[in-house]
Amino acid sequence: MLSYPVRCGRLSIIFFAAMLMLATVGRAEELRYTRFNIHAQVKSETVAKASYANYTNPSHGHIIIPAGTKVVVKDKSRKKIVFGYAGDTKTILFDYHAPRMQMSVDEYLEKITSSTPVFWDHFSTLDKEGIAKGKVLPGMTREGVMTALGYPATHRTPSLEAATWIYWTNRFGTIGRFRFGWKGSSRSRLR
Repeated sequence: MLSYPVRCGRLSIIFFAAMLMLATVGRAEELRYTRFNIHAQVKSETVAKASYANYTNPSHGHIIIPAGTKVVVKDKSRKKIVFGYAGDTKTILFDYHAPRMQMSVDEYLEKITSSTPVFWDHFSTLDKEGIAKGKVLPGMTREGVMTALGYPATHRTPSLEAATWIYWTNRFGTIGRFRFGWKGSSRSRLR
């Protein structure tokens, strides 16, 4: 018969193993494809930082992870999403603010990523040019603008039907307000 300390030790190991398994539940890596460009700032050779506010030119080291990029969701919480990309050799640390976006991180992930590959075939030549540059060009469609700059932050653009969408250059300033015409194409950039 086992003595008390040995039994207690085995129970502790079993308990610890069960807690480890529970801690990893819901954290399985998930393969996704970006619906929109992700504007990010390089922090190191393998790490870039991005934000739900879509800083479209955060400063030195600005990169664009193109719409349609295969990413792996490595971690998520109400304050962040961690993506792996480029064959999982690089990481995007994506700041997220659930209260400002008025949706859960899972709802937001469904909006900005897809479980199936994303293609640009249906976009006009003008939309494709703006998406490739990560910029808004006059005459782009709403979908083209969103694909080029990212899903607009809902605390400043509460509806995708709004006549004006707001995006930021960096955390200190907006790049402008994009106004759409009656046909839904971008007309102007307001200061």
